[in-house]
Amino acid sequence: MKLALFDLDHTLLPIDSDHEWGQFLVRTGAVDALEHARRNDAFFAQYQAGTLDPVAYLEFALGTLARFPRPRLDAMHRQFMDEVIAPAIRPQARALLQKHQDGGDLVAIVTATNHFVTAPIAQALGVKHLIAAMPETDAGGNLTGKLIGTPTQGAGKVAHTKAWLESLGLTLDGFESSHFYSDSHNDIPLMSVVTHPVATNPNAALKAHASAQDWPLLDLFND
Repeated sequence: MKLALFDLDHTLLPIDSDHEWGQFLVRTGAVDALEHARRNDAFFAQYQAGTLDPVAYLEFALGTLARFPRPRLDAMHRQFMDEVIAPAIRPQARALLQKHQDGGDLVAIVTATNHFVTAPIAQALGVKHLIAAMPETDAGGNLTGKLIGTPTQGAGKVAHTKAWLESLGLTLDGFESSHFYSDSHNDIPLMSVVTHPVATNPNAALKAHASAQDWPLLDLFND
């Protein structure tokens, strides 16, 4: 068996779904425009610079979600999928996923973005397995604003991926080969433990590291 892991934002999508969700909330008037946009943009800049505190960001993102009853959240997300995500899903990404699926690989998306935002995206991409930051919910399915466990970012992606594989009775070393596609230097920890790391639409920091390590470069989105 072979393993194929994919980051989501700027890897399979040419956008950052987490940041776009924040912008969507502002655009639709669901949150205070100036304050939310200011904080959302500041966290996004920290992520790009590699200085983001993932717990602080998730507390902000999940706290925002907790303001809304689950039926309204789900309706908002359906609109988000229609207006933002569906137009951003490119055939190149679908073809790359399909190549691994047709080869019988175990395929999963591993993302730092929370599960509420990304689960419908993974489904739209045809990917069954999703490793993402997991929000706590109450008995009624409403989000509480708290995070279950630890963030799925940086070294956290390694820990969560290994735990997921263990839940399936598998180990990372047990695969004939393992790929991980990512655009970000934040994902170097997981890229360093697979047999085939692929710097996909890489940012400058990852591109430099990948070149030094002789990792392949892949540009899915040239526009």
